[in-house]
Amino acid sequence: MQASFVIDLGEKTQVPIISYSASSPSLTSIRSPYFFRATQNDSTQVNAISAIVQAFGWREAVPVFVDNEYGKGIIPYLTDALQAIDTRVPYRSAISPAATDDEISEELYKLMTMQTRVFIVHMTPSLGSRFFIKASEVGMLSEGYVWIISDGMISSIYPQVTDSMQGVLGIRPYVPKTQALEDFRARWKRKFQQVDGEINIYGLWAYDAATALAMATEKAGIANFGFQKANVSNNSTDLSTLGFSRNGQSLLEALSNTRFRGLTGDFHFVNGQLPASAFQIVNVIGEGARELGFWTPRKGLVKKLNSLTNTNLYSTSKSNLASVIWPGDSTSVPKGWEIPTNGKKLRVLVQMEDGFNEFVKVARDSSTNTTKVTGYCIDIFDAVVNALPYAVTYDYIPFAKPDGERAGTYNDMVYQLYLGNFDAVVGDTTIIANRSLYADFTLPYTESGVSMIVPTRDKNSKNAWVFLKPLTWDLWVTSFCFFVFIGFVVWVLEHRINEDFRGPPSHQVGTSFWFSFSTMVFAHRERVVSNLARTVVIIWCFVVLILTQSYTASLTSLLTVQQLMPTVTDVNQLIKTGLYVGYQEGSFVLGILKQLGFDESKIKVYNSTEELDELFNKGSGNGGIAAAFDEVPYIKLFLTKYCSKYTTVEPTFKTGGFGFAFPRGSPLVPDVSRAILNVTEGDKMKRIEQKWFGKQGICPETSTSVSSNSLSLQSFCGLFLIAGVASVSALAIFTAMFVYEHRQALIPSDSIASIWSRILYLFRIFDQKDLKSHTFRKSEVSEIQLTLPPSMGAPSPSIQSVHSDFPIEQRTSSAEYGDPSSSEQAPQEVVISIEVAKTNQETPVAIERTRDN
Repeated sequence: MQASFVIDLGEKTQVPIISYSASSPSLTSIRSPYFFRATQNDSTQVNAISAIVQAFGWREAVPVFVDNEYGKGIIPYLTDALQAIDTRVPYRSAISPAATDDEISEELYKLMTMQTRVFIVHMTPSLGSRFFIKASEVGMLSEGYVWIISDGMISSIYPQVTDSMQGVLGIRPYVPKTQALEDFRARWKRKFQQVDGEINIYGLWAYDAATALAMATEKAGIANFGFQKANVSNNSTDLSTLGFSRNGQSLLEALSNTRFRGLTGDFHFVNGQLPASAFQIVNVIGEGARELGFWTPRKGLVKKLNSLTNTNLYSTSKSNLASVIWPGDSTSVPKGWEIPTNGKKLRVLVQMEDGFNEFVKVARDSSTNTTKVTGYCIDIFDAVVNALPYAVTYDYIPFAKPDGERAGTYNDMVYQLYLGNFDAVVGDTTIIANRSLYADFTLPYTESGVSMIVPTRDKNSKNAWVFLKPLTWDLWVTSFCFFVFIGFVVWVLEHRINEDFRGPPSHQVGTSFWFSFSTMVFAHRERVVSNLARTVVIIWCFVVLILTQSYTASLTSLLTVQQLMPTVTDVNQLIKTGLYVGYQEGSFVLGILKQLGFDESKIKVYNSTEELDELFNKGSGNGGIAAAFDEVPYIKLFLTKYCSKYTTVEPTFKTGGFGFAFPRGSPLVPDVSRAILNVTEGDKMKRIEQKWFGKQGICPETSTSVSSNSLSLQSFCGLFLIAGVASVSALAIFTAMFVYEHRQALIPSDSIASIWSRILYLFRIFDQKDLKSHTFRKSEVSEIQLTLPPSMGAPSPSIQSVHSDFPIEQRTSSAEYGDPSSSEQAPQEVVISIEVAKTNQETPVAIERTRDN
């Protein structure tokens, strides 16, 4: 208030005002160009304090400040700095400057009842000394507490109170050690021997401020400090009669441009204030303060200032600080909060389950009048608490009425935390959005989601046509086409050289089909003599082998393995047909069913797995249900008991899973969440599940969709592609060789023959046996010439056929006649040449001829 008044006075009289102690951030809002602050703004130290809090991982902190402009000015900046590092401020403790010792003690006892154990103190040295003496008396300077004091106290700490501040952390502006500073301290001691203690930072700022003023005065060349009187009336106040300084503007400019190396370091004003400098972090030990490290606006926490040249990263690591001796002469870092306080145990609320006792079971022992709480959720919570790095004691309290009945729903139980009646909720409590408004949840320890469970039936009816189901219709058609195609290819490749593929057309067609389809059971008996045909048959047998084996396996599965199919696969089907559905009593699933559009009259409630099975057995038309909606953990328990009768289907509605609930802002939440991860990732979780739910995996896995077991064409398209390419390639090679061998047939002597007649001639050649093939040749072929006697001659006879009892047919035959037009007498004999295979026996040959005319 004094500083604000003087600044306003300097503004009106145009006289620069220099302060070396007015550090409140609220003075900055005055924005007077005549105000110079030759001290650090208190707001510059809040980032150093928040860096310390962040380095040690404290999640809550309570500011304790003097209730005046000096104390309250820093609180908004401190709160913002703590919130920026995700640290809560659950309470603000304001101490009146005129508070008595009893009032201070009362406030300290109030702080003791809270969970938070991190306190940031910003007071004047006189009030702060009294405060710490009382805090030490009530036992708040013991192990587990954290005290951080601002520079206003640590810079002016009284020697007589250091015993009450052991283990306290403090920050103060860093003053570099120079020869000029040492000389000044020596002069100070000689001149002011009667003053206890050394000059503090405020005295050094005062000296530098006086030096800056002297330099500015000399620079401005001011000789007359007169005032120009203002035109005022006789009724004006004394302040209005002062007028304004004639040299104020010159002095203002000179001060703004003054810069020198002072006792506190580089001294100059930026917008009327000293720029933020480094802070020294100290630990009150013994009769003084021990240096721990430094904090700078650019680098954060560092051990030494000269090490900053090697890095440009902002650090908040506690490894950059020396080891701290905490209150109670402890070297272990306090966790920053305490539960329970004053010897009280954690009050843990559990639900009274009507069913599904595997999760939470509350049993009352009438003989001992005690309550025993057991179950899957309870064992997990016990394991999680044991995994914490510190001890937490607690008692389970059933959420029940005096008569033993459950006192409310899960939402009501979570709301008890919001009212502050309990410290935690443990059980099968699902993490959902509306509950998170009233409590903080840990990470889930179970699977999440809500699914639909329905009865199953065998989808494979054993009828007369079940043998067709292993293959899809497109695979059946493709397989048949390939059987026909392979038979045709083999016939083409074998027709000219293999007696098995010759004969009447009907016989050839039947043989080709028989050969191709008999490969399906590998019962083909016909020889294959062509290498091209053998290649095709080998590849096709490989395809048939895989196809038949796959068919056999699929058919076996259809006939022997029970294929379970959900009776209902669509939620909309349930809504349209008006079937009844069920949900567990007290569950939030009811809200999901209403949102989906289910009529509330079509919704039934169940409380146990046995009751759910009974509802399914009755059916929707007989007072039962057709489907049930529940959370995944309950469904897994239900399917463990009735795995052969039910399954789950889509959709699955996302939820957070089961979690432990604590009051909002509870410091236990992050530690318990980390402990949950440790428990769920280890063998402990498996043992707990086996204890309460039995061994998983003995039941068939539930299917969320209806899938076909039929084999599709897509599974075999690669095999068919290989067989097709091999067959087409063999046909192409055979065709090229055949055309090349009989190319002369395409160029007949008759130039008027059509292309179609040439092609037909080639087909006639193809239909004949290839007598040059090794399959028709038992020995070498030789030529036999037969000469007909003149009596058989004729002017123009033609050979109709040549017959022989020898099994090898003729290769070629030709007849040569004498030319009747010759001038010489034409011979009457006819010479016939026949190529036959050599043999050791006589071969009779019969020749039929026809005569022209």
